Amino acid sequence: MMGVGGNPREGLRQVRALGVNTAQMGCPPAKYLAGEGVAELKKIISESGVTITTVFCGFDGESYDDIPTVRRTVGLVPRGTREARLAKTREIIEFAHRIGVKSVSAHIGFIPEDRSDADYKELVKALRDICDMCAMNSQNFCLETGQETAETLQNFIRDVNRGNLKVNFDPANMILYGSGEPIAALVLLGKYVAGVHCKDAVWSEQKGVFGHEMPLGKGQVGIDRFVATLKQIGYTGPLTIEREISGEQQTKDILEAIALLRSLR
Repeated sequence: MMGVGGNPREGLRQVRALGVNTAQMGCPPAKYLAGEGVAELKKIISESGVTITTVFCGFDGESYDDIPTVRRTVGLVPRGTREARLAKTREIIEFAHRIGVKSVSAHIGFIPEDRSDADYKELVKALRDICDMCAMNSQNFCLETGQETAETLQNFIRDVNRGNLKVNFDPANMILYGSGEPIAALVLLGKYVAGVHCKDAVWSEQKGVFGHEMPLGKGQVGIDRFVATLKQIGYTGPLTIEREISGEQQTKDILEAIALLRSLR
């Protein structure tokens, strides 16, 4: 998972330096979303030798400080910011199309469990519109896992009823949010999985409090079982490593994760 930041050329160089040639891209700065900036970024990507598999939506005002704050601020669920964020999502879909990326992903927020809830119905309609726009570009729209149970996500996907609504499966998020055992969730959602994050975590001992992210293979996901289950469900796409720290330790952990995944693959 790479951030674009102010220097995408350097970000892509760092990806290649790790010995990998695919990456998911975080939402780029506004200067790259339209006009000459798109053409510039597309050229930089082409020259880097890195294939961008997914562009992630990110929105102003989001905060992942704690679970209640995520519930209030993240994604398309919060009603007060929904229309502006839908407009931003459409902009990112078009940006991804212009740089040749066939997948757009997002945390859309905590999907309501009550399928008769007005917010749930509005969210279903919004995702139908997003998926229909993606379909015109032959793109998938992928929901990041973690903030709801696999059963709630499965019901939501069925209710949206669009063949290009998929899942970017992050097993650690299931643990971090306390939303369910990740391997069982992967089996349940298997036919929808179009991308993955390889990330690890340990459960919180306190309900409603984030678990703790760990280096790959040192948490409670069971990365060997995760990779085996990906094979079982027929997933053949990239294994995208996400390690949400920075600095030298992040690089060290990613390199160790690459070695681990290669041994399991």
